[in-house]
Amino acid sequence: MKDNPSRPLYLVPYYIWIALFVIAPIALIFYFSFLDLTGAFTLENYQNFFSSVYLRMTLSSFWYAFLITVITILIAYPTAYWLTKTKHKQLWLLLIIIPSWINLLLKAYAFIGIFGLYGPANKLLQTLGAGPWQILFTDFSFIFVSVYIFIPFMVLPIFNSLDKINPALIDASRDLGASSFTTFRRVIFPMAINGVKSGVQAVFIPALSLFVITRLIAGNKVITLGTAIEQQFLVTQNWGMGSTIAVFLILFMIIIMMLTGHKEKGGAYNGKTK
Repeated sequence: MKDNPSRPLYLVPYYIWIALFVIAPIALIFYFSFLDLTGAFTLENYQNFFSSVYLRMTLSSFWYAFLITVITILIAYPTAYWLTKTKHKQLWLLLIIIPSWINLLLKAYAFIGIFGLYGPANKLLQTLGAGPWQILFTDFSFIFVSVYIFIPFMVLPIFNSLDKINPALIDASRDLGASSFTTFRRVIFPMAINGVKSGVQAVFIPALSLFVITRLIAGNKVITLGTAIEQQFLVTQNWGMGSTIAVFLILFMIIIMMLTGHKEKGGAYNGKTK
């Protein structure tokens, strides 16, 4: 078959979109990162980023993103595996995804009410005799709400990978005498690793740049790269430093995507038999 000569014309809107909304913003961020408060060229922003303050903030961001990702995987993987075994798996999957359609601010304010001193969580603790606790504005509340928000984005890719595994391979492993754990470790997990990698991309990268939840749920006691960017742009009006942090955040995202990139492997199951 010959290529359609008009095909390049169809790509023009795509290239325009990429140029205006991807390349141009990144170029502007890179440009502003070399400007100081007066608009003069400087390298001081990059020097400041490698100071102890910003390095601790970066390490803190990675630590919280790591915790959120690990906890999300520990919850999402068994959930996705269970979904593949249920009769109405698409319905259950839809019920898990539906909360992600709700606005983030609405969910954040809902948890403010739940974790408040007079909220349902503290009332339950009082009923159990544990007394009211300061749950809101803590690391626990920040991680809990973040995990809740990101779970659908981890469940979906893992579910898709698990659902594509040919059941004959699992049966063959058990017929050869492998235990359930060995079957999971040597067959199921390696074949579903691409789903885990996709889930890590969908969770770890956004977790690095959280700022709405850090303000409303953590009370700014948790500082991430996203929070620092917001403060530099909106509070201190230091666009140069904010752009510098954004440049490094983009670099971190690219590195993570390269590390978690994957190629399709064999063993997929399309539901048909020969």
